[in-house]
This record gives sequence, structure tokens and C-alpha cells, in this order.
Amino acid sequence: MYLTRFTRLVVQGNYKNGTFLSKRTATTTPSGAILPEPEKTPFGILSVVGAVIPGLLIGAAISKNIANFLEENELFVPSDDDDDDD
Repeated sequence: MYLTRFTRLVVQGNYKNGTFLSKRTATTTPSGAILPEPEKTPFGILSVVGAVIPGLLIGAAISKNIANFLEENELFVPSDDDDDDD
């Protein structure tokens, strides 16, 4: 991996005289001026819970429906090998 990255840097022209030249165009303008800091979006615990809980509930409902379908059509029927009360 190191060799491929090094080769890519040499081919791109970012390696000159034994040093790497790095460009950070995402934080600077082409003239070299630093761009202003981007806006920060508030990302609280409420929005995380609001995204995770519905996903879990929808996934559980889909899994339950698929398991019922498989069992009704006898494609997958759980075995009763756990009954060791003989």
C-alpha cells in the first residue's frame, strides 16, 4: 500500500527533491487564502435517537414478517432440538 501511494504521489508531481508537497484545496483557495470555517450543524442526542429508534423498529417488523413467511411456506422451520426433558 505504501508503494502504491508513493508512486501515485510521484506521478501526480507532489514529490519533489525528497519532500512531499501537499495541497489542501478544501481549506484554501487557489491563491492560498484560508477559507472561513464552515457552519456547524447542531447534532444532539435527540436527533440520533430520532434516527436510530425508527430504523430498529422498521427493521424488526420486516424481519418478523419475513420469518413468518418462511415458516408458513415451510422454507425454514426452527427445530425443537432444545427440548432435552426426555
